[in-house]
Amino acid sequence: MVSEKIKEKLIEDLIKIEALKFGRFKLTSGKESLYYIDLRVAPSYPEVFHRFINAYLTKIREIGVEKFDIIAGIPTSGLIYASTLAYNLRKPLIYVRKEEKGWGRKRKIEGILKRGDNVLLIDDLVTTGKSLIEAAKSIEDEGGKVSYALVLIDREEGGLENLKFKGIMLCSFISVGEIFRVLVKKGKISSEEYKKICGKLQVG
Repeated sequence: MVSEKIKEKLIEDLIKIEALKFGRFKLTSGKESLYYIDLRVAPSYPEVFHRFINAYLTKIREIGVEKFDIIAGIPTSGLIYASTLAYNLRKPLIYVRKEEKGWGRKRKIEGILKRGDNVLLIDDLVTTGKSLIEAAKSIEDEGGKVSYALVLIDREEGGLENLKFKGIMLCSFISVGEIFRVLVKKGKISSEEYKKICGKLQVG
């Protein structure tokens, strides 16, 4: 189990590198949000990135490294983390394009995927789970198996439930509900802001 102290350090890191912003944002899912989390900036802060990678590794060991053969990244953000994790764990890496390229082999999957390979999907965060579900389908269409998806942050907007419906277990290091409860406690956001944000969450 991950300690609250480690989670609080991750939250401090998010604030420190300005990866968490408040305002009005349109997400890739098409939804509008009162906040935005940009984990693509983390590699520009090596110590923070190192802690984020360790957070992923902690969850992977909880899942069981032996349960998957390959790590798959979701471009672009997920690939940053997936490539580092694959290197650390000495696991093969593939990544899944949103659209198949119009030249060469015209595949969505880049890298070597064999029929029957168990694949761990990696992304930076999850909202509705649409990107992960589409990636899983592309992998399964080429003979791979996807039972687990791992993200650093769960935005708690249906991703867990949508992936479960597809037979995929979503694992996350921390949820936005946990993040915002800590921020309220530390006086970083008001109770009113917290209530507005939580009105859009789907907390299980």
